[in-house]
Amino acid sequence: MDKKIIVNCDNRATRVALLEKGKLVELDIERPLQYRVVGNLYKGTVANVLPGMQAAFVDIGLEKNAFLYVDDVSSDWDDETPPMARSSIDKLLKVGEEIMVQVIKEPYGSKGARVTGQITIPGRYLVLVPGADYIGVSRRIESQAERERLRREVENLKPEQLGLIVRTVAEGVESEVMAQDLQFLVQLWNRILTRFQQKTAPSILYQDLSLTCRIARDLFVEEFSSFLIDNEHEYDKVREIVDYISPHLKSKVKLYQEVEPIFERYGVEKEIEKALARQVWLKSGGYLVFDETEALTVIDVNTGRYIGRRNLADTILKTNLEAADEIARQVRLRDIGGIIIIDFIDMSIEDHRCKVIDKLNNSIKSDRTKTYVLGLTNLGLVEMTRKKVRQDLSEYLQRACPYCGGSGRVLTPLVISTHIESQLKEELKEEKSKAVLVEMHHEVAAIIIGSGGGNLKKLEDELGRHIFIRGTEDIHLERHRIVARGSHKEIQTLALPVKAGEIHDLIIEEPHSSNPNHGIARIQGFVINIEGAGEKVGETVKAEIKDVNRTFARAVLRDK
Repeated sequence: MDKKIIVNCDNRATRVALLEKGKLVELDIERPLQYRVVGNLYKGTVANVLPGMQAAFVDIGLEKNAFLYVDDVSSDWDDETPPMARSSIDKLLKVGEEIMVQVIKEPYGSKGARVTGQITIPGRYLVLVPGADYIGVSRRIESQAERERLRREVENLKPEQLGLIVRTVAEGVESEVMAQDLQFLVQLWNRILTRFQQKTAPSILYQDLSLTCRIARDLFVEEFSSFLIDNEHEYDKVREIVDYISPHLKSKVKLYQEVEPIFERYGVEKEIEKALARQVWLKSGGYLVFDETEALTVIDVNTGRYIGRRNLADTILKTNLEAADEIARQVRLRDIGGIIIIDFIDMSIEDHRCKVIDKLNNSIKSDRTKTYVLGLTNLGLVEMTRKKVRQDLSEYLQRACPYCGGSGRVLTPLVISTHIESQLKEELKEEKSKAVLVEMHHEVAAIIIGSGGGNLKKLEDELGRHIFIRGTEDIHLERHRIVARGSHKEIQTLALPVKAGEIHDLIIEEPHSSNPNHGIARIQGFVINIEGAGEKVGETVKAEIKDVNRTFARAVLRDK
């Protein structure tokens, strides 16, 4: 499989894209003013202890206090010890106590970071686990013989009172190389302990590497064909760390110097746009729909334009198999965490259901984040869970709409017209000018003016002044603004968008309600009644303005 790492750096952010077979599968973003805190070690002060929640809040110097659960306080717990038999949080921690913690989840929304007292310090081939006394081997190393070899090698290296986890990239690595990695980690841990004694809380004790260096340390292995970077400073940093940890890979690190932006050259920008879309099309013509809530993500699979060639069951199977592969990629790319529910197209054949589940399980194997497929529910839905470590991609690149509050829906023009009429009555109650010009969205303007200006006339009679309405597309559907005040003549001159004798190209939107032989067009919400255009709905016609009234104009067709 052809795999590439593509890095784009500027003064706003560093973006790292992972490509497999030319397709974007992961995207990491790190901003200078919004640096990553996962993996950092802090000396913190216990701010609150909550026995009812079996948790504590720790001040580590961030905007919000970090959350520490009882099971994360110490690494001394045995997996066989029942949770109810473990000590209560108020026996383990006291308010004001200074402790060392590590961030395991980024702050998210209204929640602070989540921290643990079970410290892990990653190297290239090993992860150091202070306070533990065990050896673990990555489950991604599938060869049992290799797992046993690595365990034997590391047992000979392991210091007392320090646990070790063998990383996936250690597969095939000799003992001498791992010993060098361990020496670096032990020295780093000793420096962290010294800082803990010297610094006052809250303070940072250890900050993980920058994004590009983390990728080089954790991800860059022989199977990657290239590591392309478009920034010379980052390029030099990566070359330096690769020269230390994997010198044989140094030739694959390359500086991108083409004129075309690197993310456009490799199609990453387009893939990012797709990853932010609610709907994702499949090659067959089917499509996926992603709906995210605070508690879970729901993915719906549809056949769309795909009608198949043989029978319905085969059509559904093909769509679901393609969807399973794309869902695994999208979940990884969007970095969706938590509970995931997938509504595949209903399959009546048991063998087809098994094939789809197997396809999904195989497709998620390349995901570095822990992901589990829990199987089908009684309703035929597939349940998945994926560890949530940080905000998903949409949280980095988007924000909730300030108009709809994130609901994705706005009021209809009819409802909005009622609201705006009420607001105008309040705003113009004490108005001294004889006339006003009000701008609003053209769809709302048409409703407030009404057929023949009837609605507007009632509003004017109620308020005792002339109101001119100008429709526009340059204003939000739910907003309006009073743009001019003055005498009737001044506002009328300013408000009417057309004059008698002018010729305009107009789109016929609908037939006239009382005379179907005439067609209705609009300019800025201003109604143009065009004689003889009732059968030209949807067409663009040339019309000459004959008469201009305050709420509409009369026009006749002209030859093009």
